[in-house]
Amino acid sequence: MIRQPIVAVLGHVDHGKTSLLDMIRGTAVASKEAGAITQHVGASEIDVDTIKKVCGSVLLKTKIDIKIPGLLFIDTPGHEAFTSLRDRGGSIADIALLIIDITQGIQPQTIESINILKTHKTPFIVVANKVDRFQGWKSKKTYSISESLSQQQISDDLDMKLYEIVGELSEHGFDSERFDRVMDFTKQIMIIPASAKTGEGMAEILLYLSGISQKFLEQNLNIEVKGPGKGSILEVKEEKGLGTTVDLIIYDGKLSKADEIVFGTLDGPKKTKVRAMMKPRLPGEKGEGKFKYVDDIYAAAGAKIFAPELDGAVSGSPVMVISNNEKEAFKIIADQMKEILFESEQCGVVIKTDTLGSAEALMKMMNEKNIPARSINIGDVHKKDILDAQVVKESNKYLGIILGFNVKINTEVLETAEKMEIPVITSNVIYDLIDKYVEWKDKEKRKDMDEMIKSVPWPCSMKILPGHMFRDCKPCIIGVEILVGKIRSGTKLMSERGEIIGEIKNIQLNKDSVSEAVKGMKVAISIDKAVYCRQLAENMKIYPFINKQMSDVLIKKFEDELETDEKELLEEIVGKSRNLI
Repeated sequence: MIRQPIVAVLGHVDHGKTSLLDMIRGTAVASKEAGAITQHVGASEIDVDTIKKVCGSVLLKTKIDIKIPGLLFIDTPGHEAFTSLRDRGGSIADIALLIIDITQGIQPQTIESINILKTHKTPFIVVANKVDRFQGWKSKKTYSISESLSQQQISDDLDMKLYEIVGELSEHGFDSERFDRVMDFTKQIMIIPASAKTGEGMAEILLYLSGISQKFLEQNLNIEVKGPGKGSILEVKEEKGLGTTVDLIIYDGKLSKADEIVFGTLDGPKKTKVRAMMKPRLPGEKGEGKFKYVDDIYAAAGAKIFAPELDGAVSGSPVMVISNNEKEAFKIIADQMKEILFESEQCGVVIKTDTLGSAEALMKMMNEKNIPARSINIGDVHKKDILDAQVVKESNKYLGIILGFNVKINTEVLETAEKMEIPVITSNVIYDLIDKYVEWKDKEKRKDMDEMIKSVPWPCSMKILPGHMFRDCKPCIIGVEILVGKIRSGTKLMSERGEIIGEIKNIQLNKDSVSEAVKGMKVAISIDKAVYCRQLAENMKIYPFINKQMSDVLIKKFEDELETDEKELLEEIVGKSRNLI
């Protein structure tokens, strides 16, 4: 049996994710078909007859034969739809809509969404939303953007903005094109102009979501309806009169009232027995309360479940119905959770996130940037995290830090962190969090290098330029070319024979004083106590004085920053400095 695809909606804040979902639900309600839309917990299902009715003439023109039973839209877009905790791999979402405000183009959270889609290899369609914002746009009473565009006078302005998006997507490795100009659906990302406000474009969105899903995802959509249910927790909530409940999506098999299920917690897998399953009542549907009780749900579907022992359930955690082997179910859940959440003794940053999906997305991005992690866990930042980071800091200052995604840190914990000088960086955009960390690390390294170079000079080789002796003594001023490394004011210099020449008092580039000169620069330097002709001559090479102890400090603290030629030069300089011992 083929189930309906699970559709996630992603994009930057205020680009229209919620508005689009509302409009898609609205088109279903407006179709006046009985059962046109089914409200699940955390998801909305639109049946195939409604899709066909909304698509209307567009369906006839494209001649797409829709075979799927409908589309299941996840109502709460976010990382929760993109954990790989499914036994067959991939995300909870089968396909996605990436919403981009056509007037603003790609923004920070759009980039994050693109990275998530790329990581999970999830097929997606781009919706270029807010076409109604174009000057001169006249909204038409149609769900078809094709029909609407044929009656507009803004094609040039629209194409200009669309191809800006095409260019931006290209920078992220995707070949894309306007939906009616796509030549190969297997190689090009489709961009559909639309308005979540007027409904124009909803026909093409529903049609191509259906067509692409059944063409490229048919194998993933085949399910065993009678098999034990498998799913994922979208959200853990406290409901008045019930206590802790979980909203979940079942993507395979069947879940029934009284089934025993296994789910993930921070303390490992837990087992419980489902006492009740609920779905929202539709507007106007008879009955008391906002939920109605159901006995069974079949994939793909969402529901709220109530059961004892749900405290500690983790958003994004896998859920399995226990069929025959309880021990095996526990092992599967435990192994899947360990793939993402862990604590170790290794030297790395401490990570806290809001959900399992966020944790996985952050970890994947950190691996790509070669940033090691000591631990990754769900929840707000606590004193234990500060202590863990302190242990790391003793070994590596640049990893002794806490990164928090969508989490809080209370005043008391923050004061502890400040007192122990443990930085805490938080953000609600994953790649922004990574960028902030890299920026902090680079800043700290520059600061430390500046401090260190005051006492330990950097390897440098300079050649005295012919005809560039400006003063022979008190101080001696000469022109030099930096051949390798860099030099700073205050550095003690020595000759090739290892004799001390004097100390650099000033460096000038084009008559302006500078604190530092680097490889390739030609600068004038003033050296106290040096006497030209007695100690210095044209084409002579001079070096900073660096002994073995200084060299050891450089290697220990800045081995990664030292270039190959600088390391080789460092050995040479240390060898020359031995003449002074």
